[in-house]
Amino acid sequence: MQESYALYKELESLDLLQHRPKYWWPGAGSFEVIVGAVLTQNTTWKNVERSLQNLEGCLTLENFFKLSEEQLKERIHPSGFYNQKAPRLFDLAKNIKAEFRTFERFQTDVSREWLLKQKGVGPETADSILCYACFRDEMVVDSYTKRVLREHDIVLPNYTAYKTFLEKGIREQCHEEDLNLIFARFHGMIVEYNKKMKLKA
Repeated sequence: MQESYALYKELESLDLLQHRPKYWWPGAGSFEVIVGAVLTQNTTWKNVERSLQNLEGCLTLENFFKLSEEQLKERIHPSGFYNQKAPRLFDLAKNIKAEFRTFERFQTDVSREWLLKQKGVGPETADSILCYACFRDEMVVDSYTKRVLREHDIVLPNYTAYKTFLEKGIREQCHEEDLNLIFARFHGMIVEYNKKMKLKA
């Protein structure tokens, strides 16, 4: 496996996303993605789904502030680390409101550097937000990604190296296509492949 495009085509041939939304992540293009990206840290997506259901009606930037911090903690309890995640989500939402005023402005104007300065937002969370909430051409790297690449005898030193490797092959082969959609589905296929094959960490 010399480059990422071959892996992308290999996963695509398995039809792993047939029952998933176009961009794989539920609610792509919405504030809900930001909430989900923070909540999914150190937990499973099933737990995040329960929390998101508890937050129904509050998953826009405007409605999010209808909650108190204690109410938010209670509703995101299924995701774990709620005493940590709730204040971080509130701070992030407040900073988005203060810096960009609207979620739509945030989508067009936010930078990766700005996101990485926010407490509790690391590279994986930042790229998830950029790819799935803002429709930017960014590839998400997570533990699933590393497992799949290890299957193909590719082990790299850090997040940036994995991200660069994955994006390079796609950008070289698909420069006239919708890179955001490809990166979104590529990451989605990697996750679904791991679930299907139950790869070990």
